[in-house]
Amino acid sequence: GQYKRLVGKFDAGVLTGKAKSYGGSEIRPEATGYGLVYFLNEMVIRKDIAPSLKGLRCAISGSGNVSQFAAEKLQKFGALVMTLSDSSGTLYCQSGFTEEDLEKICHLKNKLGGRLSEFTQSQEFHGRIVYFAGQKPWQMGQFDVALPCATQNELDYADAVALVESGCMAVGEGANMPSTPEAIAYFEDHKVHFGPAKAANAGGVAVSGLEMIQNAQGVQWSRQEVEEKLWKLMVNIYDQCEEGARILTEKSGGKHQYTLRNGADAMGFLRVAEAMEAQGYV
Repeated sequence: GQYKRLVGKFDAGVLTGKAKSYGGSEIRPEATGYGLVYFLNEMVIRKDIAPSLKGLRCAISGSGNVSQFAAEKLQKFGALVMTLSDSSGTLYCQSGFTEEDLEKICHLKNKLGGRLSEFTQSQEFHGRIVYFAGQKPWQMGQFDVALPCATQNELDYADAVALVESGCMAVGEGANMPSTPEAIAYFEDHKVHFGPAKAANAGGVAVSGLEMIQNAQGVQWSRQEVEEKLWKLMVNIYDQCEEGARILTEKSGGKHQYTLRNGADAMGFLRVAEAMEAQGYV
């Protein structure tokens, strides 16, 4: 409404994340978390970590939008979501949260505005779900996958060491730059497959783009249609990361094995350079 007042016209395609009643898209709130899991799924399968996400032990930080929907989608894939956290501490469940657990956690956070420390006050969770005050998820147990989804620089060198020692094989960044440079270097030195935020958490922006397409066409796609398009987009993003890493490795004459992170950097730079050249800036 404020944008319309300023420009004197209605242009639904300029702003995204709108309510569905005036041009918003299905699954926009879920998109970053869902997209992260789709990217992770590709990484797990193509890097021969596992045949699928089913049964993999996953540590997630945060308990907001991205964390909640990443956890939901991981459960749909059959993975075990073992942790969620907030700024005060971490919930840990060795057997993995159930779908009912996740629903109750989301209700606590979204409807009641509560803290995770309140969750285990009920006797029904006694012994099964434990709250650790002042602790991050990364040093809590044995994990196959880590998904930092809370905040910048939350996963540091000591956390990376703990994850590697626990057997972690893959990391996917759901937050923006949640891993410190030292942590990333440690992961890559120890052959942990790393999905950088610029690629792995692109699902939200991707669905914003889909929202603009729907606005331009004057249509509203179903939830299933949007989710299918999001999945294809995340697979394409993964493909580009792999392609970038392959090109860099070939150009080095095979002296260096470049990673998905390097591939994402290279393909992102190339995309910007091509656009600048097409627009006559270089």
